[in-house]
Parts: sequence; structure tokens; C-alpha cells
Amino acid sequence: MAPISVHAQVATDVQAPAPDAAALPEAQEAGGSNAAEPGTIVVTANRAPTEIDRVPASITVLDKAAIDRAGDFVVSDLLVRTPGVTLSRNGGYGTLTSLRIRGAEADQTVVVVDGVKINDPSSPGGGYDFSKLLVGDATRIEVLRGPQSILWGSQAIGGVVNVVTPLADAPLEGSLDVEAGSRDTVSGRAAAGGRTGPLSWRIGAQAFTTDGISAFDEGTERDGYSNRSVAGRALLDLAEGISADLRGYYSDGRVDTDGFLTDSLEYARNREFVGYAGLNAALFDGRFRNRFGFGYTDTDRDSYNPARARPQTFDGVGRNERYEYQGSVGILSGIDAVFGAEHEESRFRTVSPPASLAVAVPAASRAKADITSVYGQLNAEVVSGLTLTGGVRHDDHSRFGGQTLFAGGGVWALPTGTVIRASYSEGFKAPTLYQLFSEFGNEALDAERAKGWEAGAEQRFLDGRVSIGATYFERRTRDLITFASCFGAAAAADPLCRTPGTGTARFGYYTNFARAFAKGVEAAGRVALWDRVAIDGNYSWTSSEDRSADSAGFGRQLPRRPRHAWNVAASYTVPNALTLSAAARHSGATFDNAFDFTRLSSYTLIDLRGEVPISDTVRLFVRAENLFDEDYRTAAGFGTLGRSIYAGFRGRF
Repeated sequence: MAPISVHAQVATDVQAPAPDAAALPEAQEAGGSNAAEPGTIVVTANRAPTEIDRVPASITVLDKAAIDRAGDFVVSDLLVRTPGVTLSRNGGYGTLTSLRIRGAEADQTVVVVDGVKINDPSSPGGGYDFSKLLVGDATRIEVLRGPQSILWGSQAIGGVVNVVTPLADAPLEGSLDVEAGSRDTVSGRAAAGGRTGPLSWRIGAQAFTTDGISAFDEGTERDGYSNRSVAGRALLDLAEGISADLRGYYSDGRVDTDGFLTDSLEYARNREFVGYAGLNAALFDGRFRNRFGFGYTDTDRDSYNPARARPQTFDGVGRNERYEYQGSVGILSGIDAVFGAEHEESRFRTVSPPASLAVAVPAASRAKADITSVYGQLNAEVVSGLTLTGGVRHDDHSRFGGQTLFAGGGVWALPTGTVIRASYSEGFKAPTLYQLFSEFGNEALDAERAKGWEAGAEQRFLDGRVSIGATYFERRTRDLITFASCFGAAAAADPLCRTPGTGTARFGYYTNFARAFAKGVEAAGRVALWDRVAIDGNYSWTSSEDRSADSAGFGRQLPRRPRHAWNVAASYTVPNALTLSAAARHSGATFDNAFDFTRLSSYTLIDLRGEVPISDTVRLFVRAENLFDEDYRTAAGFGTLGRSIYAGFRGRF
């Protein structure tokens, strides 16, 4: 039930598909925490494959075997078991879910689906709400930690999460997962694909519904959730070394929500579309690979309160159009380069209609911005076992101008099974359109900026069946965008407390004020014995503090970021008969807000799972989550799921 924790390079050639779980080395397929055999090829964010011992960045890879073993409905529940990752959720499934990597802000994570970077320009921070991302047909999920803006651009301060769906390898193949359990929860997943001549394709869908729990932690009525999603990919070989690539993802969800500290009939709808079209060209026997692509994302969010005269309370639409060129070239043996150029155009529209029909709906806030970027990265094995990496990126934003970022690192793989890594990286996050142009906007905002470094070592024993490793990291972030309230006598003299162009007083505005400092240790280990027993665990200590000048919270741990978190899992397999596994997840105490008013207690959740094969292609399973019905909170005032029992079957054909 635990992930594979490895280190991988982020390269930029999406032509190479992520490897199928069945093709991975045995140590990876078993689901270890840190183990990977020397020579293992890792494909991060659907880009160029690289040997694991030639890359300095920290990454966790969840392959298809690990995803199936965990059995989770949503991607966020998989990610929270990986090192350095914590989350908060405002209730049950479907409610706002915020993921934080190494103590960074929730909106400082880049999310990628099949190589397409997605975010919502109409949300205040531009971050991704993980509540709507079902596991679906995902065959590989990757979590890259630390500032990564050299190759990923804006938002990659905490890290990157990439979800990959597969292409078919056989003439015809398929899968089917059906599961049901507590609170009338039902989930069904199905996928089919094939490869005929020059065409390879696959399409998968998931339907999920649950009666849920009350989002308000003291509520009595259940807040349900339903989601339908579909994802598809197709690759057509046009000529030798030339191919066309199409990808798409769509989801439609509805979740019941509660008002402020009370039950209510409120609900929200979210529709999301992600599309991509690309042309791939591999020249000079594949040594020079090129990709020309266009990506499009469209997010439509609506909120309703049936108790109001005018039921709709919010209407927001965010769109991104992204034009890309990226290339990779093998210069000499052991020396590779990746490079590219991107142009992204973002648009948003939001409006909050008043409750009374006697009051006219105000004009919607609308705006657009664009950013143009160029980047390059060189990866060179300078001597046997020692690889150095360096990269640079320049961005030109239509609103706040240009900036240049740098990154570098090295990895030394010794014959003794010891691997030593160190890297320095930079990140930035452009102000969102909402922060710039909404009723609380400030067009003078600058980008948030971060600098970070990490160093770590890993030791492998017994051909990779046993491994231990640890990494220390630091990150400094400045010019964080915060909301300044316009209350008190001082606000009357603040010109930003009046809407630009109209002079109308407003409740507040966004400003570059905050600073933060994060440091921590991530440790992981894995033992695999006799092809039957596997024990896997990780521990994270994260100190993420407010360092804003003149802040009342100076020196305090930032909210909803526990200093201590750990995960452990163990499994026992009787070949062709039975697999039993148990997992424990612990989150330390934290606070719900920056002023330490509300404390969230520590908690430990225990999960059990059993699986029985009934044929070569079909397996039955049952799982229990939060077995001891722990009462806990990840956000003050919001409920959490108690003991849950699910059962179903999984087929691979």
C-alpha cells in the first residue's frame, strides 16, 4: 500500500510514455519506499526517460501496482502517504482539498494530467482543488518535491504532481474495477484500448457517488458527492520518427456543502476539461527529439444556496491556452540536454450575485494575462558514477515583467550501493488573475519567489531488496501574496482600500507582504523478503514558519502543516492465494490559523486490506479505512470520514 520513493530527473520530451507497471524492475513493482535497482529508468511527467542514478531531484513514483494495492478513490488519498506531503479537507469526499508539499502553500503546487499543466485562473490563489481528481485510469502518479520552476514555470515552489494514463500495448485490452461500501458509496472504473498498425489508443472512465458525511463537523444531515470523469489518449505514427498525439480529460462533479458552522442545503458544481494536441518528431536515429504541442484547460465553477431568493451565489470560469515547443538531444554518451519555449494565455471571469432579486447582479470581473518562457537544462556524467545537472529559465509576464531562474545539482552513485545527491533550485509563482483584477485586486503585485536546496543519501543492500535513505531540505520564500483587510483608522488613509478607478471603499486587497522559511528531513526505508513480505515506511519532519516582518505570527509554524508525519505499511503474500496488508498514517498536531487560536490534535489512522485472486485476470478485495474510527480534524469546523468498509473486484484483461 506504500509508494515507491525514488529520485528522478524531470526531462522535457513527452514522446516517451511512462513504463507499464509490469515492465518495471522487481524492486519497483514490489512497492518499496526508496529501493530501485541500478539502471532503473524513470519517466517523470511523461518526458524523456533517465537512469535513476543520474538525477538529483527528490521524487516519489506510484506505479500501477501501488495504485491498485492502495485502492483509493481519489488521488489526494494516495499522495498523503508519500514523504513531505500533507493535506486538509473541508469535510468528506468532494469538499475543498488542499495539498501541501514540504510545508509550501497549497496553491504552490503544479498539477499535470498527461503532460498538461492545469490550474484554475478564476480561483483566488490559482491552486488546484484535489477533491475533483479521481484515480480513474491512472497508471502512474509522480510527486516531485522542492522548487522546480526551471522546467515547470509558475507555481512550482512546493513541487509538482503528475498523473499519467496509459496507452495500449496489446491489440485489445481492458480493465474493470467495481467497489461499494460505507455510506452508500459506489465506484466503478472501466477502460479499454488497443494497438492496430500505426494507431495506439485507450479511453477510461470512472463514476463515483456517496451519501457522504456532514461537512460541518457538528451537523446532522449528510452532504453527498458525485463525480463522473473520462480520460483518453491516442498516438498515431505518421511516418518513421513522426507521430501525432491527442489527449483529453473531462470531469463533472456535484458536492453538497454546509454554510458557516451550520447545516444547509448549499451545493457546488465543478466541470473541468483538459485537452492536448501535439506533433512529435524524432531525428538522427532518435537522438534529437522534438515536440510541438497545444494544451487547453477550462474550469467552470458554480455555487448555489436554494434558500436564497437568487439561488446562485458564485459563478466562475477560468481558461488556459498553452503553446509549447520542447526538445531533447543526446549530445555525447552521458551528456543530454533538454530545452524549450512556452507561451501561456490565461483568462478568468467571476461574479457573486446578491441574494435579493431587487439588487442587480454586478458586472463580472474579467481579465487576461500571458507569460512567455524559454528554458534549458544540461545533464552530464562527468566521470563514472558522477552526474552534474544545471538549468536556467527566463519568463516574461505581461503584467509584472521578466525574471531569470537557475538550478543545479549532482548525484554520485558508488559501486557500494551508496547514492549521494544534492541540488539547488529556484521557483516562482505569478500573481493570479483574481489577485490582480478581482474586486480585491492589486495590479502592482509582484511574483512570489523561492530558493531552496537539499542534500541526501541512500544506501541499498541485497540487490536493492533493502534500502534506507534520508534528505535534508531548506526553502526560503519571499513576496508571498496575502490579503490585507481594510478595517480600522489606518485603512482610511490607505489608497489601496478603495477600488482603483472608482474610489469605492472595499473590504481589502492583495499585497506582497509575507515571507516564509521551511526546513525539514525526509527519511524512508524498505525491506522486501522472500518475495512474500514487504515493509515500507517514511517519516517527515517539516518546520514551515512565518518570517514576515512585523507579523503577529512571526516565528510560528504556518497553519495546517504538522511538523511530524509518518507512514508505515506491511504486506504478506501467499502466491496465487492471498495478500494481506496493513498501513498506518500519522499526522502530528498543528494549528488551524496563523494566530494559533485553534489547535488540531495529532491522529493516527489504521487501514487493512485483503485480496484474493479468483483467476489470472480477476481479483476480489475488501478494505477497511480508519479501522478504529479515529475522530480527527484536518480543518477546524469540518468533519472527517470515520470507519469505512469497502469491497469489490478488479479485472485486467
